[in-house]
Amino acid sequence: MPDTTPHQSATRQRAVKAVIPAAGLATRFLPATKAVPKELLPVVDRPVLQYIVEEAAAAGIRDILLVTGRGKTSMVDHFDRRPDLEARLIEKGDTKRLEAIKRPAELAEIYTCRQAEPLGLGHAVSYGESHVGPEPFAVLLGDEFCDETEPLLPAMLDLQAQTGGIVLAFIEVDPEETNRYGIAAVEPSDLKVEAGETVKVTALVEKPKPEEAPSNLAIVGRYVLPAEIFDAIRRIGPGAGGEIQLTDAMALLLAEGTPVHGIVYRGMRYDTGMPLGYLQTVVQLAVKRDDLGPAFSQWLTQFVEKDLRG
Repeated sequence: MPDTTPHQSATRQRAVKAVIPAAGLATRFLPATKAVPKELLPVVDRPVLQYIVEEAAAAGIRDILLVTGRGKTSMVDHFDRRPDLEARLIEKGDTKRLEAIKRPAELAEIYTCRQAEPLGLGHAVSYGESHVGPEPFAVLLGDEFCDETEPLLPAMLDLQAQTGGIVLAFIEVDPEETNRYGIAAVEPSDLKVEAGETVKVTALVEKPKPEEAPSNLAIVGRYVLPAEIFDAIRRIGPGAGGEIQLTDAMALLLAEGTPVHGIVYRGMRYDTGMPLGYLQTVVQLAVKRDDLGPAFSQWLTQFVEKDLRG
């Protein structure tokens, strides 16, 4: 059945705040993340988290809450000013690096709160309730981001302003990968956005076995949520892995009549949550750089042809 949800952009507010859950232990990256948050691992010369905040800022979101954990105060420090370092660069006349270190502090207003222990994504998002208030807001996971030339978040914010309710980002995954994601059952939608195909969500399942998955559309780390999600989180119990799952809270709202839409994104998405994906991201973005790309690409080609292929 086609989606007949009415457009109500004149009566709905576009989300202007975001929550970034970033309290995880990042055990896959140990020992590197014993003292350095995974979100600050460098992708060439910018940390992962800066790419994410830049994505939010480019979409018009300038108010961001970082949900952090023990040993992660350096994430907030990265978005603060360093007058001593700035003075040193001014003395050296290094205007390029001066602009680079000032940029993080100019992207957005960064706020923070601490999650006492990581009990699931839903639990982490719940910490944003007092900050975001009664308005819709975005959730951006702290280990993935979209290529700046193929933005997704602006379309999600615009769609949510039209439809209300929940707007999700989907990618298509192989059937054997469904047990790693929240998976959606969907119907066609006639709503149009530039970032990809839109769908109307009819069911959500957290990490189903391949034979039980309703589709191959997996929820990835971008959400636009109504404030009602906080009450739904309070009303659900532990789900997959014994954690408070955001997917379960969204499924509860869906069952109670909240509209849920999604955008099937086919642009370039960088996933740094696993070591392999992190390394791939570093290489992909390095070869795109005007200052590094030509020389790095030449070296990489020689390395593959001579060292790997023999």
